[in-house]
Amino acid sequence: MASEHYLFTEGFNLAPYDPDLSVLFSGEGKPLPGHKIGLSVHDYCLIHTVIDGKGVFESESNSRVCVKGDTFVIFPGSLFSYQADRNDPWTYVWVALQGDAVQQLLKEAGITPDKPLIHLDNLIEIHNLYEHIRFSFQQSAYPRLESLEASGWLRLLVHKFGIENICSLPSQSAQLPDVIDRQIDQAIRWITLQFHQQISIDHMASSLGYHRAHLSKAFKQKIGMSPKQYLLKVRMDKAKELLGGTLTIDQISSSVGFNDALYFSKQFRKWSGMSPSEFRYHLRSGT
Repeated sequence: MASEHYLFTEGFNLAPYDPDLSVLFSGEGKPLPGHKIGLSVHDYCLIHTVIDGKGVFESESNSRVCVKGDTFVIFPGSLFSYQADRNDPWTYVWVALQGDAVQQLLKEAGITPDKPLIHLDNLIEIHNLYEHIRFSFQQSAYPRLESLEASGWLRLLVHKFGIENICSLPSQSAQLPDVIDRQIDQAIRWITLQFHQQISIDHMASSLGYHRAHLSKAFKQKIGMSPKQYLLKVRMDKAKELLGGTLTIDQISSSVGFNDALYFSKQFRKWSGMSPSEFRYHLRSGT
């Protein structure tokens, strides 16, 4: 392989153990004029980004001359070939990956088997991320840590793909979720993660960058209850779950965001029709 290139360097993962996402290898090369790979298929995903020069990438659904800034992705099982230009052969960087989460991860960046090509402008940062992936593989005594590091850099690389590929499109509003739905999803996520804290709806709206009245109206239209009611629901549902265990009522009260156990018990009775102790008794007795 190296004899067919002016430049060829590659790093290999000695312990690709993650079934969801593992980097297999990564490299950089400048092949000789006319150098060709394929027609072939791989059982892993292979990404190339052209740093300089040009060449041709062909897949079952695409054939394109790729130039500086172009990225093409070869998906598992897809028939492909790619060839360096005879007058201005490309220099490219590549990374191979496999795992159950790979195609979904690439889809988030707008890359699919039907759309395996994107163009990138910020090549300096992109090139640096490829190098970080390759340099992760130092063949040390800790290959699993190297694999973990490479996967982290890979996720950052795909994030950059998405930022340039999706977020820069003129029609990005059609590509992204509905604004209101996104706001509600963010609020739900916030409440789900922060319900055990002493949070207020005003603080939540401010932290998310929304006006409370606007968020409350949209939330009620979408969910059927106000953010405050939803927060209480999340807390009460979690309290019911914890009452099946061995924590005391005071401990459960604190765990679901109440400083005062008596106030918690009052709210729980309003919500469920019985006190926490009564609920626990019925839960344990099966009545």
